[in-house]
Amino acid sequence: MFNLTPTVRILLFANIFFFAAQTYFLPLLTQIGSLYPIGSPMFFPWQFVTAIFLHGGWMHLIFNMFGLISFGPLLEQRWGPQRFLVFWLICGIGASIFYQGVRYYEINKMEVARQEFRQDPSGANFVEFFRQNFPDQQGYEQVGAAMTRNPTDTEYISSANTTLDTLINRSYQVGMLGASGALFGLLFAFAYLFPNTELFLLFIPFPIKAKYFVFFYAAYELYAGVHRTPGDSVAHFAHLGGLLVGFILVKFWEGGRERFY
Repeated sequence: MFNLTPTVRILLFANIFFFAAQTYFLPLLTQIGSLYPIGSPMFFPWQFVTAIFLHGGWMHLIFNMFGLISFGPLLEQRWGPQRFLVFWLICGIGASIFYQGVRYYEINKMEVARQEFRQDPSGANFVEFFRQNFPDQQGYEQVGAAMTRNPTDTEYISSANTTLDTLINRSYQVGMLGASGALFGLLFAFAYLFPNTELFLLFIPFPIKAKYFVFFYAAYELYAGVHRTPGDSVAHFAHLGGLLVGFILVKFWEGGRERFY
């Protein structure tokens, strides 16, 4: 069914190997290999690379590897093994860097809001912290209203500070992992080079051209990243980062191409 090219085969087996290792033999690999926010005591520079070889579960692995073996062989045949491997790694690392930038912005915004609350521990500032950073949380408006009614109550202020500290500390302990960023770079390259190839996907009941599939998928990821729903643990901006890096590389490598296939 799949005509696996050499580099695609190596990447497939490498991802399966590391997933088996982190799941069954060396669980610590998930902790030291996932990408944690800068400023976290769990962050190390090598995580920009190691994170793209780890996965959060069987479905996560299967989805990414299915994409690799579906779209990778044609690209490797066009570029050759070395360039294909470089593309995969650069897209994956670029996705990690892009995601790290987004997380730095998000956490820095929380840090600023926490400092504002410490300087003025009011119910309004407590509510504003949640509205800006954790709007899906429940009960913070009631706590803010109670603080407004009792502005000098030290127990309320102490409890509120503890709550904000806990939320920010928890954010530093959330790691990102997966090859999805590299896969999104692959998807863009495939759609750019073979835009009119019709794809038959299980979750779409009709064939769709590659260029339309990638466009709508990217639009969904952007919407989902900006309008996060409660419980959504998907690194949407890592996906978009991989796609962006893939766009830059493909435009650089294929800039002289005059027509689409």
